[in-house]
Amino acid sequence: MDITRKLNCSLPEDLWADLDERVKNTGKPLDQVASGCLGTALQLARHSIFQVSTSTALVEGVYQGAATIAEIEQHGDFGLGTYEDLDGEGMMLEGKCYQARGDSVIVPPGMTRVPFWVATRFRADRTETLSDILNWEDLCERLTKLRTSDNLLAAIRLDGLLDFVHVRTAGKSAPGTDLVTAASRQKEFKFESVKGTLLGFYTPMYARTINVPGYHLHLLTDDRKHGGHVLEVRAARLQASVHLTSFLHLGFPDNQEFLQADLNKDPAEALAKAEGASATKS
Repeated sequence: MDITRKLNCSLPEDLWADLDERVKNTGKPLDQVASGCLGTALQLARHSIFQVSTSTALVEGVYQGAATIAEIEQHGDFGLGTYEDLDGEGMMLEGKCYQARGDSVIVPPGMTRVPFWVATRFRADRTETLSDILNWEDLCERLTKLRTSDNLLAAIRLDGLLDFVHVRTAGKSAPGTDLVTAASRQKEFKFESVKGTLLGFYTPMYARTINVPGYHLHLLTDDRKHGGHVLEVRAARLQASVHLTSFLHLGFPDNQEFLQADLNKDPAEALAKAEGASATKS
């Protein structure tokens, strides 16, 4: 037997008008219309990725803030990105955002601005334990077996003890500095026997102008002291979770830097140089 519960809430006048019009057009009672709309909206959110700006814009040096952390957190509880002026690597885990600057990690204020971010409401569709991970290439091959299609974006989460992990963190760069040049000045760190989470996304090659193609993962250690963009990894055992998605919501910046940038170039080669292993392995 289905269990039903009553919902008592206030609605904006325009939303109430939309519901009333739906009732008139369908001939269904209000409770059925409201339940149907709510179910559709929740399912849409469940299988969606929300993104601010594009990988091509980053390649061209469009680093100006296009959204705030507070706005990003309204669209997901999991994800990654970077901060205004390329000021560090961004991680969102279990609803909280982190900023890796050099060898430290902070929780940035809600009004901190970001030029690029990808977020989703992570709910694992497939979970599997991966054993004896030899390197980045091996990890990518294992993850590919957990996905159902090479043509859909997917969110990836891996938890456990990392025998070795090599990461890098972005440093502040002047707007207009291309990503390859900016990446050449970034700091790199290597950790052994550290517990943490690797989090990020798989993007098909055909979408390379939108997001970093292949697997793009960031590290956040359990003690929240270290993080960064993953370049290499080894682990004896990791718990892998994959969240499959069907919808992409893309928000374009409205600043002059984005509007006037030349975004017609193929960013694949530049992304491969700037992102290292993460951009080239799928």
